[in-house]
Amino acid sequence: MLQTQSGESSKPVQELKGATVRLAGDSGDGMQLSGMQLTNTSALSGNDIATFPDFPAEIRAPRGTRAGVSGFQVQFSSEEIYTPGDGLDALVCMNPAALVTNLRDLKPNGLLIVNSDSFEEKDLKLAKLSLNPLEDGTVDGYRLIPVKMTDLTRKAVAETKISVKESDRCKNFFAMGLIFWLYGRDMTPTLRFIEKKFSGQPDIATANRLALRAGWNFGETTEAFPTTYQVPPAKLASGTYRSLIGNQALAYGLMTAAKLSGKKLFLGSYPITPASDVLHELSRHKSLEVLTFQAEDEIAAVCSVIGAAFAGQMGVTTSSGPGILLKGEGMSLGVMMELPMLIIDIQRGGPSTGLPTKTEQADLLMAIHGRHGECLD
Repeated sequence: MLQTQSGESSKPVQELKGATVRLAGDSGDGMQLSGMQLTNTSALSGNDIATFPDFPAEIRAPRGTRAGVSGFQVQFSSEEIYTPGDGLDALVCMNPAALVTNLRDLKPNGLLIVNSDSFEEKDLKLAKLSLNPLEDGTVDGYRLIPVKMTDLTRKAVAETKISVKESDRCKNFFAMGLIFWLYGRDMTPTLRFIEKKFSGQPDIATANRLALRAGWNFGETTEAFPTTYQVPPAKLASGTYRSLIGNQALAYGLMTAAKLSGKKLFLGSYPITPASDVLHELSRHKSLEVLTFQAEDEIAAVCSVIGAAFAGQMGVTTSSGPGILLKGEGMSLGVMMELPMLIIDIQRGGPSTGLPTKTEQADLLMAIHGRHGECLD
């Protein structure tokens, strides 16, 4: 009888100080969900963790194309870490586009797990490849593990009688189960997540459970993996921990700063990715004397903050590249009036309206110098 829940395996276990894993696939393949489950499970195992979710810049680019690749990277360690990791120990790719856009980050002799069912001629064409990268030498130097994830997932969930399309959407849980087996992760938290997330869809919940266990069982029974890996718990200070994304942490920091300074927090903002999460989070905390104002445009947002600062309160506005440009005139007015305001530029890539879901330091020079006249001094 296979143990499909505790994370125990009958195969030899190699202990590691830490590991960096990236899951990459199409924007509809559920890589963000899988990455978050690996993150939460690793945290519950006592590891120190850092993540890097990577969303496609386009809104639902055509399936199978390079532009539509979505990824989620997790580093979990038995030691204190400060980054999501520079090189990958393991890379899971759901299609050719994910492979060619992520392979350069995999360490030499790193583990490369691919859904071999998605490397047909039509898949290669969508990824603008003339040859199969699994066969033309592209993956030489890596430990390639081809897995027929689509076919195995369909067989695993066949008893549920769900559609083929719905069956194929479960393959991220198959990949998740395989990674959980490989790194000795406990599946219990994810099984609880499935119960809660799909409580109103019992057939889908059952299918996802079956796919998750099928992935774990595949790792246990295949000869492709001679060993599993174990990352011991980190030596962390005792206490209560919670998972935070950067924008949430920023929102909590703003509330703390307002409380310590004896001021009311006012956020005047216009929705813009990736800064909107700060507005969303702060709007949930009216009980802590937080006032949020969703303005009609960026100019109104910064001007409302000038008013809050003039009234002696903590005035904050958030935006990204194009929004910061629109705030420029108001920012200069604030400097001229010598008003304390906090202007947060949550940067993203690209000029003009930019790449809405790609974060980077593209706004850096504008954030430093993008004002008028004496404001530069």
